[in-house]
Amino acid sequence: MVLTNKVAVITGASRGIGAAIARRLAKEGAAVVLAANEPTVEAVAEAIRAAGGRASSVIADVTKAADVAAIYDLAERDYGRVDISVQNAGVITIARVEDLPESDWDKVMAVNTKGVFLCCQAAIARMRKHGGGGRLINTASGQARQGFVFTPHYAASKFGVIGITQSLAKEVAKEGITVNAFCPGIIETDMWAYNDQAWGKLLGDYAPGELMAEWVENIPMGRAGQGEDVAGLVAFLAGPDAAYITGQTINVDGGLIMS
Repeated sequence: MVLTNKVAVITGASRGIGAAIARRLAKEGAAVVLAANEPTVEAVAEAIRAAGGRASSVIADVTKAADVAAIYDLAERDYGRVDISVQNAGVITIARVEDLPESDWDKVMAVNTKGVFLCCQAAIARMRKHGGGGRLINTASGQARQGFVFTPHYAASKFGVIGITQSLAKEVAKEGITVNAFCPGIIETDMWAYNDQAWGKLLGDYAPGELMAEWVENIPMGRAGQGEDVAGLVAFLAGPDAAYITGQTINVDGGLIMS
């Protein structure tokens, strides 16, 4: 178990990719603090504990600095330090440009970009306090590589994640803190179920699941991803073998986008 005696914070951990990351890091020996904006996050933590892992949970809004501080306070209170922080909380809405509300723009940017920054800021402060470096791992998106129709706010928010990642990587590199990001492609999650339906309505008369199936046909590996596919990369970036990797953004998409 390569993460024994490490403490990891994972946001957006109540389901999907975040829950898969939490389970994998716990399996690798880390104590995990799961944060999300919904009570179901505790069920994920309880399942990890039932499997023999160490896990705590907290309901938090990553757009609020006080809530973010509470996440890292919990990690210190329960486990003494913070070694790894995975900024995974994210939201998406889909609408034609003329119908996209300003409130949707603000919400998506606040969660996906500001939330990543606030968590990185808090995590770096704790890592510096305890010494020994650390790992920051940020969730971007295939839309951080190529924007797509009806989601300019989402694409902007995820391009912003890469910018934050590169900037912070340069700032904290000499302290032994690495900062990397990953770009999930089409992953079987609740978000992608929404994407299938919302994009399907705007792109044509698609029945539920039809658009997703059409997109999957364009993936060289021939299948949609699972949360576990992403979690494996995150476990690597969190571990000792990634000590000389920083400022990088890695696609996890079955070859859908090769750049």
